[in-house]
Amino acid sequence: MSEPLDTLWYTRCPVPTGLGIAVQQGWLQEDLAHLGTQVQSVREADQQAVRESHFDHSLRNSVRHGGSIPAIWARAQGRETRVIGLSWADEAQLILTRPDSGIHTVKDLKGRRFGLPDWASAQIDFTRAQALRGLENALKLAGLQVGDVELVNYRYTGTFSDRPVRNVAGTPVSASQSEGRNLELAALLRGEVDAIFLKGASAVQLAHAFALHTVIDTGSHPDPLIRSNNGTPRTLTVDSHLLEEHFDASRTLVDTVLRTEQWAWANPEETRRFLARELNTSEYWVAAAYGDDAHRRLRTTLDSRSIEALQDFTEFLFRWAFIPRRFDVREWIDFRVLESVIGSTSRLAV
Repeated sequence: MSEPLDTLWYTRCPVPTGLGIAVQQGWLQEDLAHLGTQVQSVREADQQAVRESHFDHSLRNSVRHGGSIPAIWARAQGRETRVIGLSWADEAQLILTRPDSGIHTVKDLKGRRFGLPDWASAQIDFTRAQALRGLENALKLAGLQVGDVELVNYRYTGTFSDRPVRNVAGTPVSASQSEGRNLELAALLRGEVDAIFLKGASAVQLAHAFALHTVIDTGSHPDPLIRSNNGTPRTLTVDSHLLEEHFDASRTLVDTVLRTEQWAWANPEETRRFLARELNTSEYWVAAAYGDDAHRRLRTTLDSRSIEALQDFTEFLFRWAFIPRRFDVREWIDFRVLESVIGSTSRLAV
């Protein structure tokens, strides 16, 4: 029998997710209140140990919906978590150069300098991992390897959770100082490196602002394994205690996410506004990065394509020593919650 839950801790990345919209709309809070459960934000907590759970999933009775790298890393470290859903919202994944670099195609990257972030103090440097993945996938299409380019590291101090995220008019805003961010971009503009990787709405916005040349957008490639990266797919994970001891709360959570996604499919303009808040950008850049059909890309499932891509990405992280061991992602997935919700509703898109 499912036990009552006092508090559910939630965290999500500033990217398109059903969980993010459900929190913004207040639907998650309302639905869980019927079970006597209150909802708290991990990233807005005063204690850094709590905020760090966004990356290491150390907090009991917590849910995380966002990039898969921290979730995979936490599982590889032995954290008792389970995947209860996967969402796949294709996004811009850009290899960018200056217009005067002489780099026009991926083949032109051979022998050139590629700037990479290096968060040495962070438990898991997801920014470096996703940049390497984008670079490797791009080079693969031209018959090249990462060893064919010169990697230049840019060291960041601190961690990703040094300061809490603030909620400003419904928009989650990082309280970190802007100084020292986008070091690779600054290096590219100074001519210290020849190319960098950026993804999402900020990538297309910065590329436009600085008139950068897009060598390739791996996020629009027809092969899903080339598009597979930190955000494709995104993991909806919970700690095992929440799943086993508070199944009703877990079920309500997934039910709310699926209903939110169905609402999004029917309300494209409002959805773009919510996503713009979530990403702290404009609706224009949401469409530019995620497509005019961004509302249709909010879909949480456990389909075979997403599972295969998650396994492939896990192998990549092990090969590059971002995680200490490889594992079978199917053993990480728990289908019970999603099956319970789908089996009693008609909330999957046709």
